[in-house]
Amino acid sequence: MAVFTPVSESDAQKLLTDYALGELVSLRGITAGIENTNYFLTTTEGEYVLTLFEVLTREQLPFYIELMHHLATHGVPVPEPQTLNDGTRLTTLHGKPCAIVSRLSGGYEPDPSAAHCALAGHTLARAHLAGRSFSISQPNLRGLSWWQENIPKVIPFLSGSQTELITQVLQEQTAFADSDTYRALPFGPAHCDLFRDNVLFDGTFEMPRMGGIIDFYFAGCDTWLFDVAVSVNDWCIERNTGVFQHDKLQAWLEAYASVRPFTDEEKLAWPVLLQAAALRFWVSRLYDFYLPRPAQTLKPHDPRHFERILRARRNTPAPAL
Repeated sequence: MAVFTPVSESDAQKLLTDYALGELVSLRGITAGIENTNYFLTTTEGEYVLTLFEVLTREQLPFYIELMHHLATHGVPVPEPQTLNDGTRLTTLHGKPCAIVSRLSGGYEPDPSAAHCALAGHTLARAHLAGRSFSISQPNLRGLSWWQENIPKVIPFLSGSQTELITQVLQEQTAFADSDTYRALPFGPAHCDLFRDNVLFDGTFEMPRMGGIIDFYFAGCDTWLFDVAVSVNDWCIERNTGVFQHDKLQAWLEAYASVRPFTDEEKLAWPVLLQAAALRFWVSRLYDFYLPRPAQTLKPHDPRHFERILRARRNTPAPAL
């Protein structure tokens, strides 16, 4: 969501002629994030988000755009991709594929309560079940094969103990992905990046209401348990240590399971998938920190955060599902 590609008001005005979304009122760049160029786009018809895709290709994008459209039509609160005058939902700006989606109400909660965690878990489970009837398939592009490809690129920047840890965990995850337990896990479209800043809430802190899930551009078909593990590794932890806060974790998991109960295989796989989720973001943050792409406004995250979480998952027994 960093601004890699500048978009002027005249650019936006011209783009809007391909939609029935009214006239431009304002355009403001969004500086958070590390993957795409995003702008808040206000028109005489409403509030939207304009996204230019800096990494994903035009061939890959229909999965993300149509998944959001599918979930929205099934009542899941997600940004609705807007349809162009020609009936499509994807176009091009400055040589980059781009889309306009509805802007959801609310804001993200940086210090979520157990109530926020329950709402997030409940909504993710609804999204997983709604995704069962989605017809397009695309792998999680930041899954095991991506870890295998990119860990060798970041190892030169690591200490000996870090190298030992990241290599060991990769070997364990590679072996587990070839197991019968892994192959039995429920699988389908998954968000794969459901951090607290990708969920919006209305209401008050004491009585929050779900605004919606945003930023599906890391989504892919993966085990739903991996999606859960990614989420609780961010929502339900003590920030400085990565250790779980059990009231939040219990609220998150119980709310999810009330919609989609966990299977026996998922209960067996849970400790391994919690480590997989921590590894995925340690690797990507190492890559973005040491091998960044140029951007006008880019704030790389500290990769040590997910190293701490990974060590915590290995050193402390995983709470049961």
